[in-house]
Amino acid sequence: MADEITFPFPDPPAPGAAVAVAPGILWLRLPLPMALDHVNIYALDDGDGWTVVDTGMHSRKSVAIWQDLLQGPLAGRPVRRVILTHHHPDHVGLAGWFQTRGAEVVATRTAWLFARMLTLDVQDSPTPEAITFYTRAGTPPDILERRRTERPFNFADVVAPMPPGFTRIDEGSVIRAAGRDWVVRLGHGHAPDHATLWSDDGIVLGGDQLLPGISANIGVYPTEPEADPLSEWLESCERLSAFATPDQLILPGHKLPFRGLPFRLRQMAGNHEEALARLTGHLATPQRAADCFPVLFRRPIGEAEFGLALVEAVAHLNCLLQRGAVSRQLGADGAWLWQAR
Repeated sequence: MADEITFPFPDPPAPGAAVAVAPGILWLRLPLPMALDHVNIYALDDGDGWTVVDTGMHSRKSVAIWQDLLQGPLAGRPVRRVILTHHHPDHVGLAGWFQTRGAEVVATRTAWLFARMLTLDVQDSPTPEAITFYTRAGTPPDILERRRTERPFNFADVVAPMPPGFTRIDEGSVIRAAGRDWVVRLGHGHAPDHATLWSDDGIVLGGDQLLPGISANIGVYPTEPEADPLSEWLESCERLSAFATPDQLILPGHKLPFRGLPFRLRQMAGNHEEALARLTGHLATPQRAADCFPVLFRRPIGEAEFGLALVEAVAHLNCLLQRGAVSRQLGADGAWLWQAR
């Protein structure tokens, strides 16, 4: 059906195991220490070795699982190449580990530079710019004080050192793997220059750009507080829809492989447009970003989820600001007050 999503592989692989989803393509899964408790990995059979798409986070547990995978489903043949869809730690965490074992790392320039820069940029305390960002977003005083005094998350905590040297891919690049030609098409919004790979026989490696059922986080961060990633995400959904067909097998970075990409792209864009409309109505009176959680997410947001919710709320507000639908001014507490025009 054109207006539905189907799941041809309802059972995910167990740790250390694999599911064959197409000739020469294995679906693997590694655990993550968060609410979204897994990341999908794909191994492409190149005959004398493997191309692996994404890697999971760096931890003793992940390394042990990979060693089981290498000796088990991957049959002792080496990983000769690692393709990174984007720079987030659950996708690049073991790229450097594989590189030290002889693998070539393939990524967009933006993804590789971000990942390597962030692994080298270790902070023992939040930067002044980060505190300003959280203040202007309306972080409650108790949470803000904890952020001031706690060591922030660092990429180096969960990403292995990344040696210099990588192979660049870009929009339109072609990669040969698993007996197929894969065309690289870039998406934006969740991560800059996010690579998706489209095969010549109807298989798409979607990373976090093409997820079923859950929404990729679209966030604004202290490194670029005026960014508008939501507009970039919406543009990507529209542009990638020109290449989407209902029968393609989409291999996503999380959850289950699926079919029905045209519908899913429309659904993802529509969900955000609906959220923007609700938010505009909510801003009939001035609100801080943190005051917008109920209307955006329509569920309780606990402290564990607060950070991701905050950066997504700012992304929606920045999108409305770029559209000219809202204005903002600094309140007495140092937070932006947003209001519909």
